[in-house]
Amino acid sequence: MARPSQQMAELVIPHDDLALPFQAELAHVVGRVVKLGPTVDDILSRHDYPEPVSKLLGEAVALAALLGAALKFEGKFILQASTDGAVDLLVADYQTPGQLRAYARFDEEQVAAMDDDVEPGALLGHGHLAMTIDRGPEMERYQGVVALDGESLTVAADTYFRQSEQLPTFLRLVTAKHYQPGDDKSWTWRAGGLLVQKLTQEGGEEGGGATPEEEEDWYRAKALAETVEDHELLDPTLGPERLLYRLFHEERVRAFQPLPLDPYCSCSRERVEGLLKSFSDEEIEEMTVDGAVEVTCEFCNKTYNFDPDDLAGGTSE
Repeated sequence: MARPSQQMAELVIPHDDLALPFQAELAHVVGRVVKLGPTVDDILSRHDYPEPVSKLLGEAVALAALLGAALKFEGKFILQASTDGAVDLLVADYQTPGQLRAYARFDEEQVAAMDDDVEPGALLGHGHLAMTIDRGPEMERYQGVVALDGESLTVAADTYFRQSEQLPTFLRLVTAKHYQPGDDKSWTWRAGGLLVQKLTQEGGEEGGGATPEEEEDWYRAKALAETVEDHELLDPTLGPERLLYRLFHEERVRAFQPLPLDPYCSCSRERVEGLLKSFSDEEIEEMTVDGAVEVTCEFCNKTYNFDPDDLAGGTSE
């Protein structure tokens, strides 16, 4: 029986909360596999959204991790879907090195009318999916936009890579609850994703067509990637390197250094207070309810309460 390559065996790779880059040399493809456990559970549990919304947001987190992990510089990758569907706003962002956060905005009545097992993409209507790379305040942002026509995030992202980047891509995203016996919290959220892309050939002519051999390599790699099953991306006992070996062991697959993934939020009491002090006294008065100004972070759902007297003296109108 064949064994994983020595290079993969030498890597000590955890099973959870990571993005693992890889290359299948004989098939001339590169990609990343993402496995999320406690990190995505933390993000989704903070919100306690209806199950269909949580599944969709989990897929967005996995997609942000797959694409954001490609950043080779300090910065942020922001995924944002704006639609006329039941979920009208979906935001997930990745901040180097490996920090994730996300939230959703949705119509409670529309979501309540749906079955819990509805496909996540059914919550998205018509609109657009924007993918933004932010390198900091002094650097120009790069943004790619693709239309959403009632399809899944997977279909939209695949369309973007195929049409805008002209890069053959395979993408699989999945989110589900996982039962952990013996744990105080028996059901936890898990998410996973697999991204496979054709390796561009150095020195190739721009706009030139692929050779028959290159096309054959791509279709073979894509066929292998399509055999991945949802449970393999979700199984906490199946390490990502073992999954890659299952899929591409005949293609001389190599795994690279894994990137740990963690939940984060940039909010703080000081930052929120500074923002509130930019409002006029009249605006602060309008925000005051029962003698307090309450602000809840959309990303981490943490609530901050302020005495309006401490915010006095803001910007005058």
